Amino acid sequence: MSKDSIYIHGTSTEEQVRLSKLNQILNQSCLNALNIRKGECILDVGSGLGQFSRLMGAFAERQVLGIERDDAQRTSAINMAAQDEETEMATFRAGDAMALPLAPDERGQFDLVHCRFVLEHLRHPLQAVKEMVSAVKTGGRVVICDDDHANFRPTPLPFGFSALWKAYVRSFDRLGNDPFIGRRLVELMHTAGLKELQNKLIFFGGCAGNDQFELIADNLIGILNGAREQMLAEQLISERAFEQGIAGLEFWRKQPDAALWYAICWVEGKKI
Repeated sequence: MSKDSIYIHGTSTEEQVRLSKLNQILNQSCLNALNIRKGECILDVGSGLGQFSRLMGAFAERQVLGIERDDAQRTSAINMAAQDEETEMATFRAGDAMALPLAPDERGQFDLVHCRFVLEHLRHPLQAVKEMVSAVKTGGRVVICDDDHANFRPTPLPFGFSALWKAYVRSFDRLGNDPFIGRRLVELMHTAGLKELQNKLIFFGGCAGNDQFELIADNLIGILNGAREQMLAEQLISERAFEQGIAGLEFWRKQPDAALWYAICWVEGKKI
């Protein structure tokens, strides 16, 4: 693990399942926002389980290069691609966003560099953005998606949720990470030298009765359970209050008027 990157949720089997389900929720909306062109050479920074890398590769009709630091996730990505007979869609390489493992003839050659849910876990996110800029060719695009954890509203408000979410958000700060990095993406990309910036929000909430609401509720509860030990170790919340918050969410998800309002921050910049 890089000293500049601490992933709060860990790499348990439960976390891998959660991440796979999160891809089901997000990937099509994120793909629609990208406007990938056929034949584009794409780098996916922090490719995780590789599901979105493969989707981008299928659309571009060209193999995507995914860079992933975590050995367990990278191994899962390779195995999943083989199981789905999609090894031609993406290849996965060990590496860190802070120092991309690119050969001299690869650096500065990508049409699109993509990164999702990585900067929020970095102590020095600007360095990672500069690495992405160095990887993209002149005229190419860098697209970064990340969280602003203030943009999160479950309604009706579940019992105990406010204390639980506050503790979760504070746990990022205790690790030197930024739970509000999404609002800073334009600033970071501007500072790194990208031009013609565009920003928007990609909604991935939902409400009771929607096809994906169960996945959305699973993801929310999984996020918090994954960070439980960190929150308790830092004494950000008591064990009793944590369990009350989770029980409140379990009750909330069964209500006919349950809704989650949430969107991720999305920014595109061009290298001129």
